[in-house]
Order: sequence, then structure tokens, then C-alpha cells
Amino acid sequence: MRLIRIAAVVLLALLPPALLWSQTAGPDKKDSQASEQQAQESDGAAASPSSSDVPGEDLQAVERAPLPLTAPAEIRNQHSDHKQTERMFWVVPNFAAVNPDTQLPPLSARGKFVLAMHDSMDYSGFTWTAVLAGQAMATRSVPELGTGVKGYARYYWRTFADGVSGTFFTEAIVPAITREDPRYYTMGHGGFFRRFGYALSRTVITKTDSGGSSFNWSEVVGNALEAGLSNAYYPPQERGGKQTARDWGTQMESAVLNNIAKEFWPDIRHLILRHD
Repeated sequence: MRLIRIAAVVLLALLPPALLWSQTAGPDKKDSQASEQQAQESDGAAASPSSSDVPGEDLQAVERAPLPLTAPAEIRNQHSDHKQTERMFWVVPNFAAVNPDTQLPPLSARGKFVLAMHDSMDYSGFTWTAVLAGQAMATRSVPELGTGVKGYARYYWRTFADGVSGTFFTEAIVPAITREDPRYYTMGHGGFFRRFGYALSRTVITKTDSGGSSFNWSEVVGNALEAGLSNAYYPPQERGGKQTARDWGTQMESAVLNNIAKEFWPDIRHLILRHD
């Protein structure tokens, strides 16, 4: 636990900028779950899920209820306060993070698109896009876009397009085709290095809608599609195979950082609030 607390402090200092970047320039996968959702009986049939992942009445397609926990009781008690929340650091969307020791019913294709919509259109994404666009123009990362108000507008809409397309590719379009679950299932217990390794592995391994495990086509291929699509709206000097590969690598790096943040956010929050 001491090692995890030390790591939490380091993550607290280093991760917020990377997280916000992943909301715009790099997709990431985000919706909090309440760990104590209840099943309702209807007409003598089996119980059906009744709790929504994300705010809004239009999110009924994202409804789910946890199946019985399989972790030992001592683990569940030890981590009962370490729950995911809708936002990390009270700003960054965390809609797709699932509490430890929780198994959820699959998301429908519509539910995946609803999740991607909320991740893409969250207020923090617009704000951070403005920051990133200003930074990119100040450093002249794409000098062909120019400067001034017009130059800033060019940087802004391209940065926003990167984030939205990446989120929809990785959370909705590819998962709907491959029948993968775009949510992050938190490990939540075990040593720091075990959990760190688990977070890294989720970039290339994911759950399927049937509850099994699969190569993470959604993340790997989805980010490649986003990087390829950017060739359509960036200047010719910023296109081509090498630039696309670099963009793909940047998106995958953002996905790794996002997974690490999701895994340890409950610990960081626990440390900040000092819930002992």
C-alpha cells in the first residue's frame, strides 16, 4: 500500500495534462459506474438492468447492472471506498471506467455511440481543444496553418476533429463491428506493478460483448483510422505514411496514459480526500 500511495502522488502530479490531451488529440474511453446498482423484477421474469452509466435520459441504451462479485470478501471490503467517479480530478470525463470486481452486461451498438458522443461533446473537450490549439500555434507545429485569428481557427477545428474522430472510431464504430466492450474494467487491487502492467495490457487486450477477452482491435485499429483520416484535412506537408505512423503512435501513447490514470484514479482520489 505504501508503494501505491507513493505512485498515486506521482500520478497526481504528472497525469492531468496527459489526460486532457487524450480527451481531444487522443481518444480515450470514459463512463463511471455506480458499484451498487440494483436489478428490478418485472412480470415474474428475470431481473433487468436499471441504472444508467452516464447522465441524461437519452442514455437508456447504456443501462447495465453488475453481476454478483467474484472477488473474495476481504478484497471487496478493502476497496469498498475506491470507486470510479464520472470525472477524474473533477473535470476530465471518466464515463467509461468500471468499478473493480464488477461485471456488466454488454453495451448495445447504440449505447457505444451514445458513450462516444458524451466523451466527444463534453465541455472539457472544447476548453482543452482551445488550449491545445493555442499551444500548437505558438510553437508553429503546423506552420502552413498560419497565425492570427484565422490561423488559430484552423488549428482549433483540426484539433477538435482529431479528438472526435478518434473517440468515435475507438469507442463506437470499431467496437460495434468487432463486438468489443470499449469500457475500462478497473483491477483495483494487488500490487502497484501488477496493476500498472494490467493497465498497459488493456491497450492491446479488451473484453468482448460476450464477456471473453480479445485483441483490442478497437484501440489499435481505431487509432490507426483516426491517424489516416487526418490526412484528409492537414496540409500536404503533414501527410504521408511516416506522419500517419507518428500520429498513430501518439494516439496509442495517449491511450496508455489514459488507462493508467483510470486504474489509479480511485487511489489518487482516496489519497486526496484522505478516506482511511
